[in-house]
Amino acid sequence: MNQKLIRITAGTLAVILLIVVIPFVLNNILGSNNKKKDLQVRLHLENNDIHTLPLEEYLIGVVAAEMPAVFESEALKAQAVAARTYALKRKNDSTSEDTFDVDTTEKTQAWISTQEMIKKWGVINYWKYHRKISKAVEETQGMVLTYKGQLIDAVYHSSSGRRETERAGEVWSTNVGYLVNVSSGEVNTLRYVKYMTFDTNTFYKLLEFQQIPSQFSVNDLLVLDRTKAGRIKTLAIRNRIYSATDFRKRLQLPSTDFEWKIHVDKIELMVYGNGHGVGMSQYGANDLAKDGKNYKEILTHYYQGIDINRIT
Repeated sequence: MNQKLIRITAGTLAVILLIVVIPFVLNNILGSNNKKKDLQVRLHLENNDIHTLPLEEYLIGVVAAEMPAVFESEALKAQAVAARTYALKRKNDSTSEDTFDVDTTEKTQAWISTQEMIKKWGVINYWKYHRKISKAVEETQGMVLTYKGQLIDAVYHSSSGRRETERAGEVWSTNVGYLVNVSSGEVNTLRYVKYMTFDTNTFYKLLEFQQIPSQFSVNDLLVLDRTKAGRIKTLAIRNRIYSATDFRKRLQLPSTDFEWKIHVDKIELMVYGNGHGVGMSQYGANDLAKDGKNYKEILTHYYQGIDINRIT
């Protein structure tokens, strides 16, 4: 190995050591002094292990998993506060029989480890994005959302698409005062448009029909009811009635805002938006941040009538 190559290799290693390894080690050493003082979260990992870690440390992994790191800082702060509120409400609502508070999937909140962050962003960008997200969590430390003195269900989704956000009762069983129809805040309302095609056999098998029709007809699908925001709420398929949320789950659709074109041998679905549509739109939050809104203004837009408080 010649001297020039040795110098280049040494320089590269020095850069990696400076921007990744040393900050990571210092962060863990300095942070360990405060772990006993922090609220703890029980995290159910994919391998079924239960990992207990400080709430604020947990939130870094949530924001990294749930929101693009390139988003505006005020949007990342809004995500951190919503995620903190969600996790604490789950923790408060848990019983002695529950072995964990949250998992790493969308069933509760997505979460990724340091190793997964490096894999997602690359070695060079890891420290840049980790520091940015850590700052968003730190600058909102302890901040939570309450409604009439109680922690809220701070639900959120990726994109409302071309519609307003949904009322909670249109998607789930109960309406709550803070989860109502508000503007999405999104500049590009057609950011998410997905085209999905199903043949006759696949479509009806997913809907658990015992007798599979040989072909489609134009009257196979009929919308029975829509939400106030305009998404499909219930529909009839060959005289069977499905909720749109059930239909979405069976066909793995991005949302319940869809249209279709029927052919003899297939059906083409055009789906708008991404997620259940309730609460904060993450892309809308980023667009509001670009428009100059701070994280408190973003949160009070999506969660109507709430208070933002710091827990002790």
